[in-house]
Amino acid sequence: MPFSRGKKPTTSKIPKLHHKGLENQDGPQTKRSSSSPQGAPKKRTAFVDITNAHKIELSNPIKKKDPVKKLQKKVSVLSKNDVNLKSVDNSEEKLEELKNVESNIEKLEESSSKAPIPPHLLPPEIPPEFDIDSEHLSDSVHAVEYAKDIFDYLKSREEKFVLHDYMPDQQHLNNNMRAILVDWLVEVQENFELNHETLYLAVKMTDHYLAVSQARRESLQLIGSTAMLIASKFEERAPPCVDDFLYICDDAYKRSQLIAMEICILQALNFDINIPVPYRFLRRYAKCVNAGMDTLTLARFICELSLLEMDFVPIRASLLASACLLIALVTKDLGGWTQCLQFHSGYSVEDLAPVVRKLHDMLIAPQDSKLAVVRSKYAHKVFFEVALIPTVSLETLEGFLK
Repeated sequence: MPFSRGKKPTTSKIPKLHHKGLENQDGPQTKRSSSSPQGAPKKRTAFVDITNAHKIELSNPIKKKDPVKKLQKKVSVLSKNDVNLKSVDNSEEKLEELKNVESNIEKLEESSSKAPIPPHLLPPEIPPEFDIDSEHLSDSVHAVEYAKDIFDYLKSREEKFVLHDYMPDQQHLNNNMRAILVDWLVEVQENFELNHETLYLAVKMTDHYLAVSQARRESLQLIGSTAMLIASKFEERAPPCVDDFLYICDDAYKRSQLIAMEICILQALNFDINIPVPYRFLRRYAKCVNAGMDTLTLARFICELSLLEMDFVPIRASLLASACLLIALVTKDLGGWTQCLQFHSGYSVEDLAPVVRKLHDMLIAPQDSKLAVVRSKYAHKVFFEVALIPTVSLETLEGFLK
């Protein structure tokens, strides 16, 4: 039955805590005493007057204000006004200081604009006929302002990473073992779908490590896979993990061995793994002649095939890339070494001639059935089947090397 408006139910919803006496129970028939038991705190109603309004005399609700308080308020207002005036004065002083600073900056800018710029801060002077970057000026990805400086810097770093034929110093390795390792690394790069820069960097780090450290045949695969792991961390956006490389090695090594080898390689290279690789120069130089993707892929095939050969380890990356591109251009009947290529690479035809002849000998040499990964890779349609293109004759090449 609903309760009538304005009335409250007589039952209490507060749980019963005591059952000894009826005076402490909140039953429907009993009323709670308004006086508190002895020793207990005084109770008050829910809406007790906590405003001290009961102390105000109703007969005189408005009291006269104290004159002392009035004076204090006036003094405080006057002091605030003084503070505001001072802050205004300070702000005007700050504005004048800012104006002086701005005028000084303008004078410095004028003086700096009139002063000559040091030669090392000037952008490289590129003749209009050799300019290959201005067409991408609106695209920040190409870094047009720094492109030539970047490749000049990479070319200067090659001097730090010049290698020699270290294989005679290795007691347990030979050229064929190294070629088998590199051929396997190409397969790993294909299986993991890694960038080509990762493959080239892994081979470079392997060679630099073997140039300063002795290695046995059973640890060669561990060195190569660890170098590929480090290169993946450096080049890839999402590099494979350690377990992936242990799996690709058919669990021949333990996780601790791979991590220990990673430490050894990094220490041997003094943690400087930004080694210039031919692949970067190859893409840059192909831009000088507007080479198509098929021509660039042919040059890449020749360059990647040279990774297997120990004879090309001491050759600088930029020089090797230039020689591979020249062979590709001659094979595709696109001409020889142009002035633009000479300007950007810094190599003349005479500089390329010995390397070109070595690469031609490699291309016409009998194929090893055990080292077929690179050729089978570039025989695919994705790579324009460039591995199936007949090798240009040496007589034709010699005509462009004079």
